[in-house]
Amino acid sequence: MALIVICGQPSSGKSLAATCLAEALKESEAKETVRIIDEASFHLDRNQSYTSMPAEKNLRGVLRSEVDRSVSKDNIIIVDSLNSIKGYRYELWCLARAAGIRYCVLYCDLEEDHCRKWNKERREKGEAAYDDKIFEDLVRRFEKPDRRNRWDSPLFELCPYKDGIENSSAAILDAVAYLTKKVDSKSRDVKILQPTIATQNTRFSEANSLYELDRATQEVINAIVEAQSKALGGPMNGISLGQGLPNISISRSVGLPELRRLRRTFIKLTGQTSLSGPPPPSDADSAKRMFVDYLNRELETTV
Repeated sequence: MALIVICGQPSSGKSLAATCLAEALKESEAKETVRIIDEASFHLDRNQSYTSMPAEKNLRGVLRSEVDRSVSKDNIIIVDSLNSIKGYRYELWCLARAAGIRYCVLYCDLEEDHCRKWNKERREKGEAAYDDKIFEDLVRRFEKPDRRNRWDSPLFELCPYKDGIENSSAAILDAVAYLTKKVDSKSRDVKILQPTIATQNTRFSEANSLYELDRATQEVINAIVEAQSKALGGPMNGISLGQGLPNISISRSVGLPELRRLRRTFIKLTGQTSLSGPPPPSDADSAKRMFVDYLNRELETTV
């Protein structure tokens, strides 16, 4: 139903904001399941996860894979992490688009000095905190979200130091209103991302459908080549492929390069049509019948 990306500097109150948002959604009219995906879900230590670029890349991969498995039109997923790199936020946006759901970013806007102070206070209390070196590196590399970017829009800005972080915070209430608003023909301010051909998963009817298509079309080509060789360039009244299958109507000699080109085009068109139309034929006879019809049309127009 929706994917919410929590974004902000280290120790800016993101986890508390995610919890408050989840509670506010549960208190609303939303009937979907609300789930938070964060480092703690996988028992990942925040310092170890950001100690090096490979470790950080692994962390993002783990979170992204879990988001990819979890997003659907039946639940609301909240990604509670730094999400500080705009390229990574774009990848999450693409996952939401592929799922055909709503998307938004909740940004915890807190000045670096306050983040540094909160991190120190957490360490003194024995709570999870960043090492100073890692903290400064993350602050330096943080890429602030920009609502002009589609992967950062709509953007809800939460100011933890000024307004606090509560279920009733203005930014959280605005996000809940956006996520739970019913969509109809008059809705203009709620955008549900639509998947494109690039993000759609190819639909397979059976595991061997493409194999059968490839094999069947090759058998038709072989039959045409064999019939033409037996005719020795003479006229042909039609090539039979067997009982229950249409005849191939050829009034001229067709070279093997042209037959191969027609075969490649047919297979490509069949694969493209299967994205939005019927799946490829799963049995050899159906594939042969479709290919013969295609050949008869194409060869008739090129006489």
